[in-house]
Amino acid sequence: MPTPDDLPDEDLLARIRSGQREWFGPLVRKYERELFGYLRRYVGDADLAADVFQNTFLAVFKKIQQYEPGRPARPWIYTIATHQAIDAMRRRARRRDTTALLPANDDSPEDSAQNLFVILEAAGPSPVDLAELGESRKQVREAVAQLPDLLKQVVILTYFQGLKYQDAAEILGVPLGTVKSRLHAALAKLTEAMNPAE
Repeated sequence: MPTPDDLPDEDLLARIRSGQREWFGPLVRKYERELFGYLRRYVGDADLAADVFQNTFLAVFKKIQQYEPGRPARPWIYTIATHQAIDAMRRRARRRDTTALLPANDDSPEDSAQNLFVILEAAGPSPVDLAELGESRKQVREAVAQLPDLLKQVVILTYFQGLKYQDAAEILGVPLGTVKSRLHAALAKLTEAMNPAE
């Protein structure tokens, strides 16, 4: 009998869809680290990400009959996860009392002379860069968190998760050109935030 690692994700979904529930746990374990990382970046909170992760796989289980055999599994699961994350953030925003909002972080983007593209795309930091890399990454994460949701989704999926633009388009339910234009707009906003005008 094949092990879960021997089977493509599409086969695992097909088996679960046909009623073989014993394959569901292995599917969850295969996505645990990767998908949780995506959700943590997306929602900005580990506890909320854990809840969204659980809700994602609950939704996968409930919607398994909607999965079309042969369809790529990863974009299908990420689509469900993204929708669950959006719903969770909306619920959290509705519950949040405006007086309980925390003030903005005192670390101002003005303190960084780093260009976003250098931080995200550098082939390898020099020893001098290594000293500032931790702070720069924190600033990038904070800048990404401030993006509008439509732009933040694209950055997280393509840069942090490493998905192809076409997969991101399928996950978000938008044309490929929309992903590219949103990514361009996001990078422009991030670059501006990381390098404000003097």
